[in-house]
Amino acid sequence: MSSTTSSAPAAHPGSAAPRRGKRGLSALVALVLAAALAVGVNMLADRLLPSARLDLTQNRLYTLSDGTAQVLRGLDDPITLRLFYSRRLGAAIPAYGAYADRVRAMLDEYVAVANGKVRLEVLDPEPFSETEDRAQALGLQGVPVDQSGEQVWFGLVGTNLLDDERTIPFFQPDRERFLEYDLTRLVWELSNPTRPVLGVMSSLPLNGDPRALMMRQPGVGQPYVVMNQLRQFYTVRDVALDAQVIEPDVQVLLVAQAQNLSDATQYAIDQFVMRGGRLIVMVDPHSESQAARAMPGQPPPTDTSSQLDRLLNAWGIDAPHDKVVLDQRGAWRVRSDARDRVQAVDYLAWFNVPQAGLSSTEIATAQLSQVTVASAGAVSKRDGAAIEFIPLITSSERSEMVDAARVRTEPSPTRLLASFAPDGKSRVIAARVRGQLNSAFEGPPPPPEGAERPADFPAHRARTEGPANFIVANDSDILEDRFWVRVQDFFGQQVTTPFSDNGAFVINLADTMAGGEALVGLRSRGESQRPFEMVEDIRRGAEAQFRQTERTLQERLEATERRLRELRQGPQGQQANAVITPEQRAEIDRAREEIRRTRGELRQVQLELRRDIEGLETRLRLLNIVLVPALLTLFAIGLGIIRARRRSGARA
Repeated sequence: MSSTTSSAPAAHPGSAAPRRGKRGLSALVALVLAAALAVGVNMLADRLLPSARLDLTQNRLYTLSDGTAQVLRGLDDPITLRLFYSRRLGAAIPAYGAYADRVRAMLDEYVAVANGKVRLEVLDPEPFSETEDRAQALGLQGVPVDQSGEQVWFGLVGTNLLDDERTIPFFQPDRERFLEYDLTRLVWELSNPTRPVLGVMSSLPLNGDPRALMMRQPGVGQPYVVMNQLRQFYTVRDVALDAQVIEPDVQVLLVAQAQNLSDATQYAIDQFVMRGGRLIVMVDPHSESQAARAMPGQPPPTDTSSQLDRLLNAWGIDAPHDKVVLDQRGAWRVRSDARDRVQAVDYLAWFNVPQAGLSSTEIATAQLSQVTVASAGAVSKRDGAAIEFIPLITSSERSEMVDAARVRTEPSPTRLLASFAPDGKSRVIAARVRGQLNSAFEGPPPPPEGAERPADFPAHRARTEGPANFIVANDSDILEDRFWVRVQDFFGQQVTTPFSDNGAFVINLADTMAGGEALVGLRSRGESQRPFEMVEDIRRGAEAQFRQTERTLQERLEATERRLRELRQGPQGQQANAVITPEQRAEIDRAREEIRRTRGELRQVQLELRRDIEGLETRLRLLNIVLVPALLTLFAIGLGIIRARRRSGARA
């Protein structure tokens, strides 16, 4: 008995050591097998699935859009892409190195999808090498990174079998969200050497103003950015404002802020549509672009509206030119009146239309983030019109219609905001129209006085042969640069950085009209703007309430001050201090007290507005900073408690 009891305790340590050794050996074997399995799976996948990739990024940055895939798979002839990238650039500026990896990965996707029709070469142009000379000869942009003067390169050159060349001179990280668009545009241009013809009829200097250039007005005489972009895809041709016939080779006609067109010119547009031409119409109750382009020494133009009521009404569309849409959601913050204590205020006539206000079913707007409009009007379908009316751009329900005169002459952002009364209705600003159309004319009108009818004048068409397809927008400021793009000089080259999708919207419309819809789905991909809509609503609602209260108090203050001046002056405007009665003195004291109290209330209202906004900002910051770590901490504590309970249960 004694020997049995004495040997039992000695057996436990000896038996535990082999078990621990076996467990350690098993873990080591499992680790080796897992590593071997991982290597084997990678080798098998590389052999059997060389083009298979999994994109786990939030915005699917490395997944090509359907439009890009359509362009690449439709290539008939091979295209060579040469990426010139200086590794020294990535070493000196790591942000460019990371972006270069993104560009290279995207180009690899192009090669994989194109089924051998795209060939990629990656070149490192070292200083004073033949490769650097080649990059410079091809028109790429070299940039110095230090005081030595040696240049680095980060651009792309594409060529086809006809030796046509297209380049991206320098990849800017600011345009990362447009990377796929830039690359696919380059490939598309190389595979489509013949460009459609786009006619442009406008009273605006869309293609530049030579007079302003001669007078050296900075930024005024240059062509609109959207026109430069359209030229990358189309043969752009000016159409005279007195044209009697639209040339038959014009496939798409853009009529933007074309003022005071004669019946003969309107007839030419009408017959263009009757013959099956594609039309984009932009009228405007007030052209901010035209109002801002007064020549030096000349007064601002007073005629800033345009309309084509005869045509549009006959086709079932109303686009009033005497009303402007105000929208509180998305309104621009502008500098307020100099007398106003608040230096920035919402200007309700200029507003961004977010993705919720853009049609998700139309290919021209489905991928856009926002479009900016300025002093825009509304578009609507006429009662009884037998057309299909498809809204493209729509205001929010926090909008109203006001007379255009309120924004034409001395517009006041504070007054518009103080009197703003949304009616809960949304307004369509741009729409697509489809349907069988009748001509707005019974026959050709006589030519303008002093003009002759052109030879081979086309016969009158009373009706479209098939369903017509045209776009109508009651705002031409969609084209204006300052409402959607920033233009900067980068070592002698103009770099455009869009902050709104107006340019993509216009080009998308032209593409859908001309039939080139493959490029539409990839514009403005990547990171989209995600504003705090609830916070913006709270801020805008509080400010609107403040403005209404401020206006009431200001009117009361002005009335009291006016009464005080009357008390201090005699009947003929003379000072009456010598004959002020005790009753008048008491009333003057009451008026002064009223002024003091009103000013105090006004300061209190302004203080509360600032306090509410700052408090909301502080709470959001605390929420963002504290909430996520707190949730992770609670999760870790909960996980630890669960594991502890499991261990206790296992021991029991």
